[in-house]
Amino acid sequence: MGSIHFFEEKPAPWFKGRRVMKALLGELFKKEKVAFDTIQFILVSDDALLHVNRSYLNHDYYTDIITFDLSAPGADKVSDIYISLDRVEENARNYNVARLNELSRVMIHGCLHLCGYKDKLKTDQLRMREREDYYLRLYTKRST
Repeated sequence: MGSIHFFEEKPAPWFKGRRVMKALLGELFKKEKVAFDTIQFILVSDDALLHVNRSYLNHDYYTDIITFDLSAPGADKVSDIYISLDRVEENARNYNVARLNELSRVMIHGCLHLCGYKDKLKTDQLRMREREDYYLRLYTKRST
């Protein structure tokens, strides 16, 4: 099994249960039958992620997550996953969920993309949400 790291450009003192999250994400890759080497989560501000979005994807809008699959074809997954804590906090307020719940969902979402899940079509979005909910339930059970 590979390694999962968290880096905080923007501090998230409320992000508790990192060890449990690492274990859950490792299990996610195992259950989805996708080998991984290194996954790095970089927690940043809206402005920092907007800069990444403009610079690398030529998109001029805010987003909560950008997943870069840096893997060589056929190799174990290597990825940098950028997450805007500002978007996570706003989404948590909008959906009336805890920030940790929303951050966990976004991290799971990024890993599911690495496992081949898409979310452009409605049917793909529904499948993605189903898998997010499944892994989020596992995380919630283990972190309480």
